[in-house]
Amino acid sequence: MELWVLRYFTAVVTERNISRAAERLHVSQPTISRQLQDLEDELGVTLFNRGSRTIELTKAGEYFAAQARQILALTDKTVANIQQDQGITGEVFIGSAEAPMMATVAKAIQTLSQTAPQVQTHLYSTDANDVRRRMQAGLLDFGVVMEPTDKTGYHFLQLPGTTQWGVLVRRDSALGQKSVITPADLQGQRVIMSQQKGAAALIADWLGTSTIQYTTVATYNLLYNASLLAAAGVGTVLALAGIINTAATNLIFVPLSPTVAVHASLIWSQDMPLSPAAAAFLAAIKKD
Repeated sequence: MELWVLRYFTAVVTERNISRAAERLHVSQPTISRQLQDLEDELGVTLFNRGSRTIELTKAGEYFAAQARQILALTDKTVANIQQDQGITGEVFIGSAEAPMMATVAKAIQTLSQTAPQVQTHLYSTDANDVRRRMQAGLLDFGVVMEPTDKTGYHFLQLPGTTQWGVLVRRDSALGQKSVITPADLQGQRVIMSQQKGAAALIADWLGTSTIQYTTVATYNLLYNASLLAAAGVGTVLALAGIINTAATNLIFVPLSPTVAVHASLIWSQDMPLSPAAAAFLAAIKKD
């Protein structure tokens, strides 16, 4: 299975039409059709449900498309990082959970733009679980994750600063009138909880041995969408401070009491060597 065949396949997936894919790749339509048929024969599965106008993926095709994109992304990243004409070139891929401590990463990227101006940085915003999956697949060089988290198999560097857990609620709600939120305040609340690994355990520790009962009505991996639920009055979002700007909105952030303050860490694999571009970024963040 050749990489150019995967590029034919992903082009057809994107265009949902062989003719448009052929035009985009500057090859003939029969060439792509033949290669797709050979690919299906090689895999022993049907990848497409061929219709009169568009091509739809089968379940096997959807899975193969996702894997093909990851293979091509990793290939392109590897080639970019080893093609060094002069100085440090290449790309750095950073996956990050939402955290105010990303300001340190931003400062390091600014430093890198001065010391290695040919290096391109790509930021991917997601939750900590997806950061780990993408790092294990080799698609990310670094991850920014919130503590507490399992860092087995990773080098790590704790980023400066902390942020607090609290609730994001409507200003006109009962909780929105408080200066702090205690465990008792969550009694009977409809809660929207982070999917981040360790978040539920952290809140359970904060609750301690109390018998407070609340209902989890939704979960989220990125806070912006959860904030829309809070603004609509769906529930109380347990969240980190400093991520959503509540100015000129109907929302307010109220910290937990006792205070729950957390750090963020930059992690990178112990098993995969850093590219020159990634090593330059790490040097920049250590310098800052």
